[in-house]
Amino acid sequence: MSDSFGLSGDAKAQLLGRLSTRRVIDPVEAVPEPKAPLGRPEVAADLDMVRRAGEALGITNPYFRAHEGVAGATTVIDGKTYDNFVSYNYLGLNGDPRVNAAAKDAIDRYGTSVSASRIVSGERPIHRELERALADIYDAEDALTFVSGHATNVTVIGHLVGRGDLIVHDSLSHNSIVQGALMSGAQRIAFPHNDLDELERMLATARSGADRALIVVEGHYSMDGDVPDLARLIAIARRHRAHLMVDEAHSLGVLGKNGHGIAEHCGVDPREVDVWMGTLSKTLSGCGGYIAGSAALIDYLRFSAPGFVYSVGLPPPVAAAALESLRIMAAEPERVARLQANGARFLAACRAAGLDTGPSIGTAIVPVMTGSSIVAARAADALFQAGVNVQPIIYPAVPENGARLRFFISSKHEVGQLATVAARLQDVIAGVAAHGIDLSQLAHKMVAQ
Repeated sequence: MSDSFGLSGDAKAQLLGRLSTRRVIDPVEAVPEPKAPLGRPEVAADLDMVRRAGEALGITNPYFRAHEGVAGATTVIDGKTYDNFVSYNYLGLNGDPRVNAAAKDAIDRYGTSVSASRIVSGERPIHRELERALADIYDAEDALTFVSGHATNVTVIGHLVGRGDLIVHDSLSHNSIVQGALMSGAQRIAFPHNDLDELERMLATARSGADRALIVVEGHYSMDGDVPDLARLIAIARRHRAHLMVDEAHSLGVLGKNGHGIAEHCGVDPREVDVWMGTLSKTLSGCGGYIAGSAALIDYLRFSAPGFVYSVGLPPPVAAAALESLRIMAAEPERVARLQANGARFLAACRAAGLDTGPSIGTAIVPVMTGSSIVAARAADALFQAGVNVQPIIYPAVPENGARLRFFISSKHEVGQLATVAARLQDVIAGVAAHGIDLSQLAHKMVAQ
């Protein structure tokens, strides 16, 4: 028969031995404070405020909606078809049968992963084919692909400059640019959006105290849909002995007659820019990023950039999809022309309806400013109920007075579809704006939750 508590004599002896080695806790000893949750409290508070405001206003959460197929000019969510304005599928190449076939062929030949960093044993011919095609877009000597667009900026900026150097970037630069600048340890200055007079003034003040200087801008800004003056940026960089880096994430396939980006759009020789960066996840139907530039730059990054050397190589089906997308873009420039015509058409319709579209040039990105997060969220919710899928951009992602609805246009949108949505948008925003919000009542509801 076993001893008390169902334990055998041997088991009981072992248990008592383990217990005897533990520290005895005095019953009056203070209980340790629980660990503080990870994350930044101010960010968590902002997110919680937005969530509770949405619930108090009866607004359906617009984030993380699951699309049930390829998201193009239309999409299916919960079995219902919507006019879709939230995808970067600018030239409609994601889901193109030729792109799908290229990805499938790459899987058959190389598998779904290269299973190693490229410097070790993950190199495949498809990588160099894609990189050569990307370099040709910019008339560059070489290019290098990375597995993440965000990580491309972080690792490359963080690796090219360091302490004692200077980074000057546009105030509306993507988070990845800011994070790369912070990681570098260089002095970081943000100049007012597209204000090149102020950029020049800042460089005149800070350049002499830095070993090297890097100016970073975007070719097409994803929040406002506007573009910089590239020719003047090149002149400023030369005058102040600075290097120039341009992020083409939303430019490739969108700007220029052939979709070659901001340099083609501005009629500038792309070789005048030191570092071209772009992503594979938008026009090119894949995922990841790239850098194009001189052979010396690419060789340096290939053998030393942490986000490349210590990361698995780009998956073969992703590389193949991007390469095929580039080939189709080159063979069918009418896709670029349709996209640009659609963007101009939608911009004109919104402005004719009296809507504020900010500084957008009307290609692939058209914001409709509401000046209020509540108006933006309510308008997006009302549009969704009416079959239009568009995201509200609200505080804290933008300042409260910068709240907006952001429309991404594609070559697949139909003329009638764009006109109908613009007209509906005018009615929805007018209706929401006319329906005043009792802020004290809203605050009371939020506190009561």
